[in-house]
Amino acid sequence: MSHPIFQTGRTAVVTGASSGIGLAACRRFAGFGMNVVMVDIETSALQSAQADIAAASTRGGDAVLAVPTDVADPNAIDALKAAVDARYGPVALLMNNAATRLSGTFWDDPTPWRQAMEVNFWGVVSGVRAFVPDMMATGAQSVVINTGSKQGITNPPGNTIYNVGKSAVKTYTEALQHELRRTEGCRVTAHLLVPGWTTTGGRAHQPGAWLPDQVIDELLAGLERGSFYIVCPDDETSHEEDRRRILWAAHDITEDRPPLSRWHGGYDEEFARFEG
Repeated sequence: MSHPIFQTGRTAVVTGASSGIGLAACRRFAGFGMNVVMVDIETSALQSAQADIAAASTRGGDAVLAVPTDVADPNAIDALKAAVDARYGPVALLMNNAATRLSGTFWDDPTPWRQAMEVNFWGVVSGVRAFVPDMMATGAQSVVINTGSKQGITNPPGNTIYNVGKSAVKTYTEALQHELRRTEGCRVTAHLLVPGWTTTGGRAHQPGAWLPDQVIDELLAGLERGSFYIVCPDDETSHEEDRRRILWAAHDITEDRPPLSRWHGGYDEEFARFEG
């Protein structure tokens, strides 16, 4: 990698690091010789993952730190920041990747909605608040990667709680990048990683899904290009299909269609023609 953040001795902090995309990211960053701080609420899984990443590191176990953390707790994020400062100092890469897939209905107990937002949205906000001011102050080129979802863009029915949180991450990260870009002398950039269908969380791999390493390949290529939106295809959905589906969703507004018209009924033939 020629991107300047991927240098031996620079530090990456990754939440949701014990499995899936987060673990794949840690493995790749460790292979670049970076210090890798692994963050997850699952303590036992995190310990096992730490050993995996230490073995992958070009600099051994001293370059890998595992910190069990509930990203929904701002005080825990502050404690994480203190631990990183004490061990490695300034951070070059912050990847807010932790997420939960709690589900619930519109009409029942709202607790799952609050819990999901605390992790999926407020965990991102707390991570940025804790780490980014110091990243800006170093004057070194650094990046923030927030993991979104296509569900936060096209909003398919089925898990509205998750969609709402990821939609909030999209809007927040867009505004964050705008603020960083307009700050004089700032060398920190923000990026929205938008995975496609990916095998994560210990689930069995399904034909058509990507593996987490493929998502990280797409992430690294996007950072090299300087892309803000890093939208990943998979083996069932191409970049062009993603583009058309995103445009269709936006056209619900501009063409005065019902929301979620792709699933509404009555638009099947029109959508099929639009998708090509």
